[in-house]
Amino acid sequence: MDLAVRHGLTIVNADSRQIYRRFDIGTAKPTADDRARVPHRGVDVADPAEPWSAARWAADASQWIGEIGADRALVVGGTGLYLKALTSPFFDAPELDPDRRAALAAELAELSVPALRQWVQRLDPARAHLGRTQLLRAAEVALLTGERLSDLHRRNARPAEFRARWLVIDPGAMLQARLGARIDSMLAGGWVDEARTIAQDVPFGAPAWQACGYGVVREVALGTAELAAARAAILVETRQYAKRQRTWFRHQLAGADVTRLDPRAANAAAATDAWWLSEDVK
Repeated sequence: MDLAVRHGLTIVNADSRQIYRRFDIGTAKPTADDRARVPHRGVDVADPAEPWSAARWAADASQWIGEIGADRALVVGGTGLYLKALTSPFFDAPELDPDRRAALAAELAELSVPALRQWVQRLDPARAHLGRTQLLRAAEVALLTGERLSDLHRRNARPAEFRARWLVIDPGAMLQARLGARIDSMLAGGWVDEARTIAQDVPFGAPAWQACGYGVVREVALGTAELAAARAAILVETRQYAKRQRTWFRHQLAGADVTRLDPRAANAAAATDAWWLSEDVK
């Protein structure tokens, strides 16, 4: 936000849950005041039940950046697959037999994320650190085509429209405490009431409910879980997600133009400006 204000930039949202309307508090969505200070694109663009793929987001983001101008667009968010789709466009996925795919999906649905991760560690190790949806995709492609999805990406990827300079913000060991404090702030800010309202008309299977913590908060709202236990569960879920994000950025950005920054550093603002004003490779 501070960087965008100082340089007159527009933020392009790359968070796969902030795209959904009504899911505001638990996604740490930019507030109305934030959006009044800095133009945002890609926030509140989807209904909660609407699937939104990385490829679809990348197509939209490309259009937004074209309208903004690449030298004024700041793509912000932690959904690595979205960022990858924008800077390393996906290939045309192989067609899978629908009957075999459905049968396999029924089998894989019974697996927990850790068990599914073990499968993918053997089938396509380069994708074993990803979330459940991506793990399922890696498993089905490997099992139904005999080829690793990561190999198909490398061999058949389309030329990128944009190159990127990456700024990875990480407060280091302080992150654990900050995650807990943010959860407390969200709960105090009405997260349970928000979930209770949403649950009245948004089906539980809607993609937006997959946002970190929302399933547990919904249980509190419906009276099937206690708040203290829910907070502990959300903290564990969030820490695990943060760990996966760190792993993704460490592996996927290896060799890329990356600046890493501790936001608590005395020179954080100056370092951020220097990153933005460095050689233009957008």
